[in-house]
Amino acid sequence: MLQDIGQGLFRNEYMPVPPQKEDIVFSFDGGKTLLREGEEGIEVPLVGSLKEAELPHLQYLFRIGERSYYLWMGKEPLQKARFSYEIVRKFRLACPQALCFAGETAYHLYRWYRDNRFCGVCGHEMVHDTVERAMRCPSCEHVVYPKIMPAVIVGVIHEGKLLTSRYAGRAYGGLALIAGFVEIGETGEDTVRREVMEEVGLKVKNITYFATQPWGFESDLLLGYFCEVDGDPTIHVDHRELATAEWMDAEMLQKEELQTITLTATMMDTFRKGLYPPKNKLFRQGKE
Repeated sequence: MLQDIGQGLFRNEYMPVPPQKEDIVFSFDGGKTLLREGEEGIEVPLVGSLKEAELPHLQYLFRIGERSYYLWMGKEPLQKARFSYEIVRKFRLACPQALCFAGETAYHLYRWYRDNRFCGVCGHEMVHDTVERAMRCPSCEHVVYPKIMPAVIVGVIHEGKLLTSRYAGRAYGGLALIAGFVEIGETGEDTVRREVMEEVGLKVKNITYFATQPWGFESDLLLGYFCEVDGDPTIHVDHRELATAEWMDAEMLQKEELQTITLTATMMDTFRKGLYPPKNKLFRQGKE
C-alpha cells in the first residue's frame, strides 16, 4: 500500500534540523500543490532551488531515509520557474512511491497548520511549539496536535461475492467499498455495522480486522475490515451516499484495474485472489 516504503525509513518524530540542498520542499495552495511532470515522473522543488531569504519560511515535517521534507509557510504560495500548481491527488502518480506518501502526508500537515492559526479557545494567534509537533496559544496555553480522523473501509462478503459500490456526487467514480467515519463513542466494529446498515441496509456478522492505512489526502486513518452478511442479502442503496452497489465475484473483479496503493484496492485484490475467507490466522477476529 501507499505507506509501504520500507521498514524504518519514515521518521515522523519532530526533530527539526537545518535544511540541506537536496531536501524536499512542499508548497500548497488550497487543494493544489507545486510540482512538475518531468521525464522521470513528478518532481517537486528542492531546498537548493530556494533563495537564502526564503529559507526561514520552511517548516520541518519529517524524514524519509536520509532526506528531510519541509513545508513552505510563506504568506503567498511559493513560485518556481517550470513548476505549476496542480491538484494534490496527482501525487498518486508519483514515482518513487515514497514521494507519493510524503506528498499526501505533507498535505495532511499543511491543512492542520492552515486551520489552526488562531486559538479555538480565546482567539489569540497560535505559535509553533519548539519541542513537539503542536500549535500552542501564548495567551491561554491551549495546545493543538495534528488531527487524525478514523474511518472504516468494509469488505462485505456473501456466498463468494464481494459488495462493491460507487460514490454519489464525488469526483472519484471508480469502484469502492462501503466506507464511513467513526462517530463519537463507537468502536471500529460498531462503525462497520452502522455504515453497512445505513448505506445498503444489510446486517453483518463475523467482523474481521484486515489492515490500516494513513490517508493524508483527507486527514484520515483508514481501518479495514471484512465481514459477512447476517440474514437477508437484499441490497437497499442509500442514493444520497452511493450511486450503485452490487455483488461481484472474483471473476468479475479480474476485469478491474486496481491501484493497490490504496487500502480499498488492496482489500479487493485480496478477495479476488481467494485470500478471504482466510485459511490461516493472518486476519484477526473483531468483537461481535
